[in-house]
Amino acid sequence: MSKVKRLVTSYGKYIAIPWRADAAAAQRVIFCVYNESDELRLRSKIDEFEIATKQNGHNWAIFNLTDTFAQWLTIQKYAQSYFKKPNLLANLYPKYLEYIITQFSEFLEQHQADETYVVAVKGVGSLFGFLKVKEVVEKLAPMVPGRLLVFFPGSHENNNYRLLDGYDGWNYLAVPITADKDI
Repeated sequence: MSKVKRLVTSYGKYIAIPWRADAAAAQRVIFCVYNESDELRLRSKIDEFEIATKQNGHNWAIFNLTDTFAQWLTIQKYAQSYFKKPNLLANLYPKYLEYIITQFSEFLEQHQADETYVVAVKGVGSLFGFLKVKEVVEKLAPMVPGRLLVFFPGSHENNNYRLLDGYDGWNYLAVPITADKDI
């Protein structure tokens, strides 16, 4: 069985566990952790996560971060200047985070996401070099009344997450689901 299929199986077992209504935002976050080399295989199987979610009586919505940086940059007044001098962008990253939050809020409203929803986020690897996933998750998690599922290309060890195995990791208390560990 492939790693991605094992990840889907582990996720399915976890999502079948009854949800506590009184869980704090950080406790409602799930990280599906996989090797970054499996990104395309995972994306081709995302509908299997949706099926597992719906089979367990939950609703599903998926938010894609992949193109958000390009979309945000194109609406900037001085976008052409940033292409010539990309070092000027560093001061604008907080505005990029605000853009993601706004887009995510509109997405939740459009889907009328309530406490029955698993709201999945794919494309977090595209944040690499711009924002820390931890910052984004900390902002998005309280907005989701159900569960926030983050497809995370990287590694997890002792509650320490490393995006694309490139950053020094950070400690976060989300539920980690991997292909190698059964629930």
